[in-house]
Amino acid sequence: MRRLPLDYAVRNLGRSRTRLLLAVIGSTLVALLTLAAGSFVRGMMMSLQSSGGEDNVIIVGTGSEESVERSEIGAKIPGLLGASIQGIKSRGSTPYLSPEVYVQLIIGPESDPERRSLAAVRGVTPAAMLVHSNVRLTEGRFPRAGEDEVMLGAMAHVRLGVPSESIAVGQSLMLEGRPWRIVGTFDASGTIMQAEVWAPLTDIKEATKRETISCVVMTLEPSQAEFGDVDYFCRSRIDLELSAMRESEYYAGLSRFFAPIRFVAWATAGLIGLGGLFGGLNTMYAAFAARVREVGMLQSLGYRRGAVVLSLVQESVIAASAGGLLACVAGLLLLDGLAVRFSMGAFGLVVDESVLLVGLGASLVLGIVGALPPAWKCLTLPIPQALKGV
Repeated sequence: MRRLPLDYAVRNLGRSRTRLLLAVIGSTLVALLTLAAGSFVRGMMMSLQSSGGEDNVIIVGTGSEESVERSEIGAKIPGLLGASIQGIKSRGSTPYLSPEVYVQLIIGPESDPERRSLAAVRGVTPAAMLVHSNVRLTEGRFPRAGEDEVMLGAMAHVRLGVPSESIAVGQSLMLEGRPWRIVGTFDASGTIMQAEVWAPLTDIKEATKRETISCVVMTLEPSQAEFGDVDYFCRSRIDLELSAMRESEYYAGLSRFFAPIRFVAWATAGLIGLGGLFGGLNTMYAAFAARVREVGMLQSLGYRRGAVVLSLVQESVIAASAGGLLACVAGLLLLDGLAVRFSMGAFGLVVDESVLLVGLGASLVLGIVGALPPAWKCLTLPIPQALKGV
C-alpha cells in the first residue's frame, strides 16, 4: 500500500491554526488532568510504602492491627519486651525500642486561635529517632519532657492548613487547651510522618489523660533475631493481648485501605479523559468535514483508504503529542512535590517516569481514537460525491 509522506500530515497542521490550537489545548488539559490523578495516587502510595522499616516490628493490642490509633497496651510492655526478646538492635546501651502514643487531636497556632485542625500527634521518647531511621532533625532540637514542647514534621503546616511561618520554631501551638512551644522541625523522607506533631510521651499521656500506650516499635538485628521470635512471644503471652506485625506490612495494609480513594482518582481522570475525547471528536469532525474533497482527491490519485486514514491519524497524533509534552512540562513544574492533605496527614504529589508515561499515553490515545471515527466517516463517501464536497 502506497503511503502518504509524513510531511504531508505535518504541513496540514498549519492549514488551520485555530484548529491546531484547539487540538493542542484539549490534549494538554486531558493529559495534565491524567498526570494530576497519577501523581496523587503515586504520591499516596509512596508515602505509605516508605513509612515502614524493613527490620522494624510494631506491637499493638490484639484486634487493633489495622489502626494504631485504636490500640492500647500496658505502659510496662516495652520493658517486658526488652527483657524477653533477644536480638533487638542497640546503640551502646540504648535499645532500638520505642513506646509510642498515636492520637488525633485538634491543634492550631496560638497566634491564630480561629484556625484549628485535626492532626496526628505522636508521643515519643528519644528512642523514636533510632527506630524511625528516615527521620532527621532539620532545625532546633528534640522536645524535652515536662516542658510542653513539640517538634513538627516538614508538612505539618499543610495538614493544619496554616502558613509555615505561623508554626515556625519559637512559635507555639494550642494543644489540649494549653500552649506548647515549638522547639524543632524534622524531615521524614516522604513518609506520612512528615505531617505529624511529635511530643514527649509522658506529656502526651498526661495531656490526654491516659495510662496506656498505643504501640511499641522495635528494630531487630537481622543476624540475631527475626520476626518469628517477636510473633512467638506475643502469641505465647495470651494474658498481654498483644499482636506483632512487620511495620512494612502495617503500612501496606493502610495502602489497601485507601485503595477506594485511588480508584476514585483514576475514575475521575478517566471521565475527564472521556469528556476530552468527545470534545476531540467534535473538533475532528468539524475539521474533516471541510476536507471531504481533499480526501476524495487523494483516493482518486490512487491512495487507498488505509493510507488516507493513516495520514489523518498521524496528523492528529502529532497535535495530541505536542499537547502531551506540554502537559508533562507543566506537571513537572507545577505538580511535582505539591503538598496535599488527606485523612492521615499530608504527602507530596509525585511526577515520576511512570506518571509521565501515563500522561503521554493518554494524549496518544486521544490522538488516535479521536481521529478514527471522523476519518472513517469521510472515507465512507463514494469518490464522486467526495469530489463534489457533498
